[in-house]
Amino acid sequence: MPTPPLAMPPVRWTRSAQTVLYPDAEREMEREVQHIQQGGSERVWLLEHPPLYTAGTSAKPSDLIAHDRFPVFPSPRGGQYTYHGPGQRVAYVMLDLGRRTKDVRKFVHNVERWVILALAELGVEAGPREGRVGVWVNRGDGREDKIAAIGVRIRKWVTFHGVSINVSPDLEHFSGIVPCGIDDARFGVTSLEALGVTTDMNAVDDALRAAFEEVFGPTVEAAAE
Repeated sequence: MPTPPLAMPPVRWTRSAQTVLYPDAEREMEREVQHIQQGGSERVWLLEHPPLYTAGTSAKPSDLIAHDRFPVFPSPRGGQYTYHGPGQRVAYVMLDLGRRTKDVRKFVHNVERWVILALAELGVEAGPREGRVGVWVNRGDGREDKIAAIGVRIRKWVTFHGVSINVSPDLEHFSGIVPCGIDDARFGVTSLEALGVTTDMNAVDDALRAAFEEVFGPTVEAAAE
């Protein structure tokens, strides 16, 4: 008989009230990955970073336009350059695909579905686009803007890094990079605020949690460590 799947405890749902430095976040994720690999419970971590750029594993040096504008951090996540800063909800997702389903494509699809469902709850119709990573909104006249970036890493079937959703960041800060390597004038960056959606970070978090539970299963509120 096949071995039944292991029972999955609720995912720890944590939020940081203060901005978190990127190196501190990386250290925390590394610690969590080890914890999960040793059988510990999974975690989603919601936070904001101070203004900074990160360079994913496919980043091209030429895509960093403003070298001295904000700190730049290399990142082990997939993808190219992106911006993080206040007004942007970052959600780091640390799940054990070894205990779930060892299917990377399905995981990425589910992350996209999670973000799309959360945005729909906030009144925004968005979706993925063939050949362009992230979640996009149609602005008409052939123009599309990215509202959420996705960049994940998987180590021994444990995921980390995750998604960032533009709630009300300073969109001009994206001008210091070629976001995700896309320099086509038809494709830009937007936010909930720029789309005229009146909301706050708590409402975004509530939508993210409800959508996460629909896609990935139950969560339990936990204090950020």
